Amino acid sequence: MLKQRLITALILAPIMIGGIFFLPVPQFMIFIAAIAALGAWEWANLSGFSNQLVRVGYAGVISLAIYALHYLDMEQDPELLYGAFIWWIVAFILVRTHPKFVGLWGSPIVRLLLGVVIIVPMWVGFVQLKSYPELNTYLVLYVMAIVWGADVGAYFAGRRFGKNKLAPKVSPGKSWEGVYGGLLTTLAIAVASGFWLQDKTMQTFDIEQWITLLIVTVVVTGASVVGDLVESMVKRHRGIKDSSNLLPGHGGVMDRIDSMTSALPVFALALSLVGWDLKL
Repeated sequence: MLKQRLITALILAPIMIGGIFFLPVPQFMIFIAAIAALGAWEWANLSGFSNQLVRVGYAGVISLAIYALHYLDMEQDPELLYGAFIWWIVAFILVRTHPKFVGLWGSPIVRLLLGVVIIVPMWVGFVQLKSYPELNTYLVLYVMAIVWGADVGAYFAGRRFGKNKLAPKVSPGKSWEGVYGGLLTTLAIAVASGFWLQDKTMQTFDIEQWITLLIVTVVVTGASVVGDLVESMVKRHRGIKDSSNLLPGHGGVMDRIDSMTSALPVFALALSLVGWDLKL
């Protein structure tokens, strides 16, 4: 299993990093849309539809929704991110109270609809960050580093110190100690990134900028945890372990991007509200 995970990671990492660094915005939109379509194909199964025709059709619907946003020039619309933020607040409540409200989202059709508000805003968040006038590539890498840092920190802290379950009815393996470990990791990433940005932009952050960076990082870290738990909740309801077996040793695409579905739109929204003016 470990060998499979390493081989898959060694293949995927250059593809993802290459797409972030070298693709211009129009091609980057297509690149992320393809990832979203694969995630949608898996989400249809998570929703209870195992028929391949339905799954491919749903992936097509998500792709059409993304194309419609681009065609209508709405990919930069902050209102979409506000909607996503509201959904993730609702999702947090659903996870914390599970299975109390399973009747609201448990039907296959409702889960298909939820897939739209989970997957499409991730694409919007990616595109808005990539389109940012300055430091766009680094912004995308930063939010991905936060997601990965939260995951890695939570894994090691949870294994070493985990006692108090975070959401035992959703994901029994996750603990509050893991969350704290992930948060400490992402705050360390934030501090290191802040010093790097100061050097890169030849600007000195004031106390307000440092506090803003740390608060945004904490919020995005929390959002990434909720994104992970929502997929775990749906998988548990569906009775499956992985979203698919597309990525040997890693499960499926949704298993890799579940935290990003929440972190990307929340970070992009936070950035639009903060309005940092950092110039290279």
